[in-house]
Amino acid sequence: MGSYWSTVNAYICEDFVGYMTEISHRYPRVAEYLENEVGFEKWSRCHYPGLRYFPYVALLDVIQEKMSKWWNDRRIVAMAITAPLTPSRESEFRPRFAQSNGRHTLQLNPVTYHVKGGELEGVVDIFNKTCTCKEFDIDKLPCVHAIAAAHHAQVSVYSLVSPYYTKEYYVLAYGETIYPVGSQSQWDIPNEVATRVVLPREVKERKRGRPKTSRFPSVGEFRKRKNRCGKCGAYGHYKKKCNSQTGSTEGNQPTDVPV
Repeated sequence: MGSYWSTVNAYICEDFVGYMTEISHRYPRVAEYLENEVGFEKWSRCHYPGLRYFPYVALLDVIQEKMSKWWNDRRIVAMAITAPLTPSRESEFRPRFAQSNGRHTLQLNPVTYHVKGGELEGVVDIFNKTCTCKEFDIDKLPCVHAIAAAHHAQVSVYSLVSPYYTKEYYVLAYGETIYPVGSQSQWDIPNEVATRVVLPREVKERKRGRPKTSRFPSVGEFRKRKNRCGKCGAYGHYKKKCNSQTGSTEGNQPTDVPV
């Protein structure tokens, strides 16, 4: 990361080229991304065309442009799906069909089935979409028991899948469009916002001395204290090394004291 920040903060282009060459040797894919997809003017001090310390609007434009591209790319992928589920869930779901073959299924009532076979048996409720193996309950994706029960009940296994895994929901997730905000000169800013004075947050002056490194204990938390003398009751030494001439009636105290 040292080479990257040196590249970012370089004032002279010759220095920038030297640092960038080092990044290219060590991380060629990163260097290609920074040069071809991001562009030097977006992150390099010596290539930035405007005022160095006022790039906020340009930064927001870059973020919006990148988000719009990602959103549209994912929308295209989602619309091209031909399977009922998203690609990751479909690849996880498909092998379970073969695993459910050969399982003995016994109907207990109109919606409950006892599925035997394999390492673990399961009792499936296809109405409430549950199974005693808990895999169906937690993942919201039919387990091998639920698939076997659905086949026995002649119910589509895809009807038991959570709708959030379907292609329709995948497309809806990227259905909206992220539009650019336009030129700053065309912004319609309300008067109460334009006239508002925003002050920097108040910074408390740091106290003199070494900063506190220990935290305040929580209620009921035990903190280990120094050893307590069984003779005088003071902390920091043992009874054998006590120089006190008078004993203490308190006796030994525990070293773990609740706060």
